[in-house]
Amino acid sequence: MRLVVVGGVAGGMGCAARYRRLDESAEIIILDRGNYVSYANCALPYHVSGAVPRAAQLVVQTPQTLKDSLNLDIRLNSNVTGLNAQEKKVSVEGPEGAYELEYDELVLAPGADAILPPIPGVDSSRVTTLRTVDDAVRMRDNVDNGAKKAVVIGAGFIGLEATESLALRGMEVSLVELAPHILGPVESEIAYVVREELAHAGIHVYEGVGVEAIEVGNESDIVVLGDGTRIEADIILMSAGVRPATTAFERDGVECERGAIKVDEHGRTSLEHVWAVGDATLSKDIITGTHRVVALAGPAARAGRYVADAIYDIDSAREIPAAVGTAIVSVGTQGAGMTGANKRTLDAAGIDYETIHLHPFNHVSWYPDAQTVHLLVHFEKKTGKILGAQAVGRAGVDKRIDLFAQAIREGKTIADMIDLDLTYSPQFGMPKDPVIMAGLIGDNVLNGKLKLWHAEELEEVQNNALLLDVRRNDEYAGGHIKGAMNIPHTELRERIDEVKEAAQGKPVRVLCQAGIRSYIAHRVLEDAGFDSASLDGGMDTFMQVRANELDTIME
Repeated sequence: MRLVVVGGVAGGMGCAARYRRLDESAEIIILDRGNYVSYANCALPYHVSGAVPRAAQLVVQTPQTLKDSLNLDIRLNSNVTGLNAQEKKVSVEGPEGAYELEYDELVLAPGADAILPPIPGVDSSRVTTLRTVDDAVRMRDNVDNGAKKAVVIGAGFIGLEATESLALRGMEVSLVELAPHILGPVESEIAYVVREELAHAGIHVYEGVGVEAIEVGNESDIVVLGDGTRIEADIILMSAGVRPATTAFERDGVECERGAIKVDEHGRTSLEHVWAVGDATLSKDIITGTHRVVALAGPAARAGRYVADAIYDIDSAREIPAAVGTAIVSVGTQGAGMTGANKRTLDAAGIDYETIHLHPFNHVSWYPDAQTVHLLVHFEKKTGKILGAQAVGRAGVDKRIDLFAQAIREGKTIADMIDLDLTYSPQFGMPKDPVIMAGLIGDNVLNGKLKLWHAEELEEVQNNALLLDVRRNDEYAGGHIKGAMNIPHTELRERIDEVKEAAQGKPVRVLCQAGIRSYIAHRVLEDAGFDSASLDGGMDTFMQVRANELDTIME
């Protein structure tokens, strides 16, 4: 049996290696269009920064080591240009010319190509991408040879990692993002913390503006933004997204959608004996049921294994699971992670959901170096089923996001998080871990003990309700929302008549710094007969959500 795999790295290599362990007699050929078949994509920015000093450290396996250990036939610089499913052949352009290669089973793992926007000057020699080992080596060489200024176009995960890596090399770096905020998959309040970290590092961030042109010069280029801003650059990194590398396969009969290969639960394509894994395939979303590309190494490697199992014996093979979409990125001292759906996805799917924010410490506050974890959770209003979670902070983000990722996989509700048995010691966590706290808050929302209002609703609240700030007097004096009445929560019971007089029958909308004191005040007000609600996440969340408007809404 001859298994031909198009593309290596996580999905393709994972499939080939697994199949060899299942069948020692098979002939396994891997065709990769690049110079490397097994390398650490996620390490590329860190080679630029110097954290991974040698390019050789990026290479996980070589053709020779794979031949020695797994008896794999690795063919580099071999581009598959066509597919004949009827004759079970692929057309290959290799170092020694063009040829056809027969297969019994074919696995497509071609990955994706960086998108180069059609703007004037994009063909400048100073424009680069960061998708391969060669890209990383070339960029690092440019920095070593005296490049001083860089512009990164696109503020996704790779764009952010590259931005930080270039800044760590002492370069003046500008980050440009066409979307309203950087790190598009997360909500604006999480992105705000990351943006502040970038600003603290001296990085210039331009949000909500695109690149109009690149003016090519002798000593450097000029990146021209849509608002007229002109930025000098020695290095221009295009990180504006990727496109599945599937043109030849779609042309030759592989069914695709939006350029990505459609596969079933075992990785089978629309053609017999043709399978697909990785960044070029569509994955079923666990929350919405829609299909989308999930360009993450973990899911690709797992799918590669399961496809190998299915080729060997489909009756005993596990199905490729629906995608949760769990990811994390480090920027400066902050880590930002996400899992499941975001607001944009939930709104598009028409799902009725609630969002809660909280700002606990990663471990008990009295133990040294306690750090705030800014956490938000989306859950279904009717059932409490967890739909997504995001967090940002200096410590403990990965642990909490991983717990929510597993909860989503298992279909847990927000209230189920209360019952988790988690490790506790002062330097590691709290008796009420942030994840458990989220469960307690969410359960209070579901059972009606807590009614929330959100930062986005400020104008409606100011027009129709009494805004009551229950922080201490000194906190209020240090900055508060215009028009808010101040009564500290410890004095509220004795001053309830003042609230009645000020409200004059209107609802009362309460706020504090993080949401704890306003919840206590909310219970007091409800018991006194008021239509009351507490500001979700308190002023900590409010300042993140409304960051661009604080000059007009605060005093």
